[in-house]
Amino acid sequence: MSIQKHIDKHLCEEYHTHRCLSMWGDLMVNEYTENAQVFKALSDANRLMIIDMLSCGELCACVILEKFNITQPTLSHHMKILCECGLVNGRKVGKWIFYSLDFETIKCFKNFFDEVTKTKENCICHSIECEEVC
Repeated sequence: MSIQKHIDKHLCEEYHTHRCLSMWGDLMVNEYTENAQVFKALSDANRLMIIDMLSCGELCACVILEKFNITQPTLSHHMKILCECGLVNGRKVGKWIFYSLDFETIKCFKNFFDEVTKTKENCICHSIECEEVC
């Protein structure tokens, strides 16, 4: 295949993907965007360990901090990311913050990941309009 044909094919595939994603509508794109934030939050080993710790139940930030060789501001940064994506809930009691897993968010995230990793009729790659473009 010539270089130009390879480039044309690649551009066509990119166009198909973009066109198919936009056809799914804002709701579906928002679902991808929201779940991408969860993936980003889970892409750090310390945050994964924090999730593991919280699987045993609610913990005070001071207890979590004892298990890591990090500063309090670094822990606050990690907890902010976990809370913003919805995986973790924070509850302030006096000067202490207690953290717990948000099992509803975790359930939705698991369902989303199961859905995007299985074969299905309404998959992005099966869109009729995309197949007709090139």
